[in-house]
Amino acid sequence: MIRLETILTPARSLVNVPGGSKKRVLEQIANLVARDLTDLDAQDIFENLIAREKLGSTGFGNGIAIPHCRLPGCQAPISAVLHLDAAVDFDAIDGAPVDLLFVLLVPEAATDEHLELLRQIASMLDRAEVRERLRQAQSNEGLYQVVVDVQSGH
Repeated sequence: MIRLETILTPARSLVNVPGGSKKRVLEQIANLVARDLTDLDAQDIFENLIAREKLGSTGFGNGIAIPHCRLPGCQAPISAVLHLDAAVDFDAIDGAPVDLLFVLLVPEAATDEHLELLRQIASMLDRAEVRERLRQAQSNEGLYQVVVDVQSGH
């Protein structure tokens, strides 16, 4: 089974990200991933994330969103985590603005394994103490480390 920390990197873990709007945040995610993985196109990522949001917001309460989509050209699952400097309206189910985003991009031929990753992320973020630790991380490295620690049961 894929472990979350193997598809996330410190370079794709960002604190104090300027929010602004839902669209702007998704743009930033797309640019971040495309900068890190140069074979992927930021516009493609952005359009696929937006298309997924149109099916229903990925904001699932408690200030959390898990933007995710299938991505043509993507070879293996990719994750990113962002803590915004100010929460943005994300049309979340509980109406609360979102400041913590966990991104999951998967290959077009998505499998049960990818659903399992989504489930892993959701169950991790369901825990108040985990959300608190993620929100308290002061640096990109620190944010990444929280995910690694939580995944290994610390």
